[in-house]
Order: sequence, then C-alpha cells, then structure tokens
Amino acid sequence: MSKKSIVRKFFNLNSKDIGIDLGTANLLVTLKGKGIVLKEPSVVAFNRKTSNIVATGYEAKEMLRKNTKRN
Repeated sequence: MSKKSIVRKFFNLNSKDIGIDLGTANLLVTLKGKGIVLKEPSVVAFNRKTSNIVATGYEAKEMLRKNTKRN
C-alpha cells in the first residue's frame, strides 16, 4: 500500500482511533486494532531553487545518504 493511499485512508475514517507520533527520527502512525501502519524516517528532501518537495521518508533518507560527503 502506498504512502498516499494510507494517508487518504486515514482521513476517510469516521473514528478517532488513530495515533500519530511525530518523533525526532521517525514518524509512526497507529490504528486501533491494526497497530503500526506507517513507520517512516522524519526526512524531507526539497529542491532549493523551486522549494518543491522532492521526496519524503525512506526515499529522502536514501538521497541524503548518497549525497553526504564523507571525510
């Protein structure tokens, strides 16, 4: 299930049985009766020229890893 479909599903729910943990390293989303349904790194990659978001979560973390200079 894609991240977009999971988010759409959350906002279509009529109940309030959702928990969102905006942690320092990871974002966790839990649903009552289902447990953790989303666990993503709290990372956003954006284009500095356009200010558009390029990637989020694991994809953005991988971009960061590939572009970090190592000493």
